[in-house]
Amino acid sequence: MPKNVFTEIDGKFSGNDKFQTEGADYFNPQAFSELVNARRSVRKFTGEKIPDHIVDECLDMALLAPNSSNLQTWEFYRLKSEQVRKDVAYACFSQPAATTASELIVCVARPNHWRAHARQMLKAFKGLPVETPKSAILYYSKLAPFVYTVGFLNMLTPLKWLFNTVVGFFRVVPREPISSFGLAVWSIKSCALACENLMLAFRSHGYDTCPMEGYDSKRVKKAIGLSRDAHIVMIIGAGKRAEGGVYGPRIRFRRQQFIKTI
Repeated sequence: MPKNVFTEIDGKFSGNDKFQTEGADYFNPQAFSELVNARRSVRKFTGEKIPDHIVDECLDMALLAPNSSNLQTWEFYRLKSEQVRKDVAYACFSQPAATTASELIVCVARPNHWRAHARQMLKAFKGLPVETPKSAILYYSKLAPFVYTVGFLNMLTPLKWLFNTVVGFFRVVPREPISSFGLAVWSIKSCALACENLMLAFRSHGYDTCPMEGYDSKRVKKAIGLSRDAHIVMIIGAGKRAEGGVYGPRIRFRRQQFIKTI
C-alpha cells in the first residue's frame, strides 16, 4: 500500500476507542425509506409558521452533514426581516415557493473560508479528549494549504496544473481544485450535502421544502449583504404544504439510465 497522509491516518490512536460505536447500532431502513419518499418539492405553502425550535433543530441537522476535510465552508442565512424576505422572494422571480414560504433559507458556499477553518481545526485538536495523530496535524497545517491555495488571480493555477500533470505520470496526485473555480465547486458539493440534510429534517417534523435555483444571485447577495466570493448554492423555502403545492406525480427516469455496474 502506498504511503501518504490518507493511509497513515486511521482510528487507532489513544482515547478513540469510545467513539467507535457511535451510530453503529442504528438500523431503520424502513423509516429512512419513508422519509425520503415523503420528501416532495412543494411550491405552495400555507401561512402556518414553523416554531423557532424546529427551525433551529433542522439547521443543526444540516451542520452534521459530511463535508470535505471537515472544513465546513458553508453558511445558512435564515431570513427573518420582512423586507429582506420580500427582496429575496422578488429575486426568486416571485415564485410561490418563495412568496408563500414561512421560512426562507439561503444556503451559501464559502470556499475562501478554508484557511481560517483549517486553523480552527488545529485549535480544536488541542481541546479534544483524545490524542491527535501527527498526520492529522500535518494535513491541516501543510497539505491543506498546498491543495487549496490558488494564489491571487489564480496565479498558482498553471504551476499546479504542470506539477500535477508531470508528477501524475508516476504517482497519484490531488488534481482538483487548482483554481478559484475549482474551489467553488469543491465547497458547493459540501454545502449541497447539508442542504439535503436540512430538507429531510424539515420533512421529519411534518413540514415541506422547495430547493430553488431560479433566482437573480446578484440581487440576493445584495439583499443579505454577501460578498462576491460567496456562492449561493440554493434557496430553500419551507412551510406547511398547501393544497395544490405539489405539481403532479414524482417523475424519475429509468434507474438503468443512471446506475452503472462496472
